Amino acid sequence: MTIVRFLSANGDVLSEVEAAPGARLLDVAQADGQPLEGTCEGQMACSTCHVILEAEDFAKLPRASEEEEDMLDLAMHATRTSRLSCQIWLTEEMESISVRVPPGAHNMQGR
Repeated sequence: MTIVRFLSANGDVLSEVEAAPGARLLDVAQADGQPLEGTCEGQMACSTCHVILEAEDFAKLPRASEEEEDMLDLAMHATRTSRLSCQIWLTEEMESISVRVPPGAHNMQGR
């Protein structure tokens, strides 16, 4: 299991949840009630599931594809450690991961 720690834009812990290897971070976030919309349902046609990872967690992930980088160019408040949560799959090796929800994130679909 991986401990997923969701942080507010200012770094406060919003929640911590356990997730199984193979889970997609977007699904874990939505199940926990985090304000990540994921409008395109993981097709990389939007940036509404944008998250900011802590530097040490960012380094644990495979490099983002060119398509993901293009979508991140459209994301508000993108940083060097930004990723699309629909493109992050949790693995056995990840003991924990900290994810910052960008300021202004809002799930317009009301999930």
